[in-house]
Amino acid sequence: MLHNQNNTANIYIGLMSGTSLDGVDGVMVRLPDSVDAAADADTGMQIIATAYIPFDPDLRQQAMRLQQASDNELHHEALLANALASTYAACVKKLQACAPEHTVHAIGAHGQTIRHRPELGYTRQTNNPSLMAELTGIDVIADFRSRDVAAGGQGAPLVPAFHRAVFGRAGASSVVANIGGISNISVLAADGSTRGFDTGPGNVLMDAWVLQHQGKSYDANGDWAAQGAVIPTLLESLMDEAYLQMPPPKSTGRDLFHPAWLQGKLQGFEAASPVDVQATLCEFTALTLANDIARHAADAAHVYVCGGGALNHQLMQRLQTLLTTQSCAAVVSSTAVLGVAPEQVEALAFAWLAQRFCLRLPGNLPDVTGAAGGRILGALYPA
Repeated sequence: MLHNQNNTANIYIGLMSGTSLDGVDGVMVRLPDSVDAAADADTGMQIIATAYIPFDPDLRQQAMRLQQASDNELHHEALLANALASTYAACVKKLQACAPEHTVHAIGAHGQTIRHRPELGYTRQTNNPSLMAELTGIDVIADFRSRDVAAGGQGAPLVPAFHRAVFGRAGASSVVANIGGISNISVLAADGSTRGFDTGPGNVLMDAWVLQHQGKSYDANGDWAAQGAVIPTLLESLMDEAYLQMPPPKSTGRDLFHPAWLQGKLQGFEAASPVDVQATLCEFTALTLANDIARHAADAAHVYVCGGGALNHQLMQRLQTLLTTQSCAAVVSSTAVLGVAPEQVEALAFAWLAQRFCLRLPGNLPDVTGAAGGRILGALYPA
């Protein structure tokens, strides 16, 4: 658990913009001098400041365009990378303004995933960390996924090692479910082992559907989905996706789950009410999570949810109900009960990964990603 503790540990900033493409979350955190991924959860981390900067609509449109093949991609990606770097730097400045007395050792910046094809040997997170270092005057650690992919891994998810270090409890089994655009779970077993993988879509399809039909970027609290009724045959069609049956290690993203994929599944359902489709998409996300939790962590006592999905009350309720239906006794709650706001967890993870790089310690878990072994993740862009 994160808590206040005066120490002389290094201070890092973590930045995260995920598949929801809504903005960048930033956190300034004091970390201990040494953090072991298998250490006790009481790591002595202290959150100093947090910040959020929404994406400019033009930036979001640029990022969305690059999710699929298009003309002049290299040019458009370079422009997006510069715009992202400026936005990330603005978030850093906002954090520094909250705590000007602190000197930041390094920034961990994930970048924006625009392609993730580990089966072809690559993953692409666009960013311009050189520009970030220039704008902030701080060392930047970026490109965390590529080394794991080079070692034969999925390059994702990378957060289970952090989840184990911060949320793991000796002798207790629990799950951390990160529901962003895509959902992933970290299974923190009672014996100290850790597994994790992407379960499927999180908010990505729901966000696209509510934008199309209501002009909103997301379904606040899941209120719109709560007004609809699940369409069983559509749900069955959504669940008929080969990825969902694949064994881990595995990872996915917008390369698979995108509006065109959804439109293909909606053939034959043109007369369906949009609100019922939204209810079905919410059920789809909850069911994929519940199925994998029941399959891989049936003994879990708790499911701690982070990411934007933790703020979707309808999704949280459906996840709890579906787990109960599958005879899983886990109690679903957000990571806030552990002292960490759900929207801060991933940014914290990349601050933690930046420190792992600086200490020359592995940041991946081979049992999670399938890599040939532990690897130091990231690349340094000096100030």
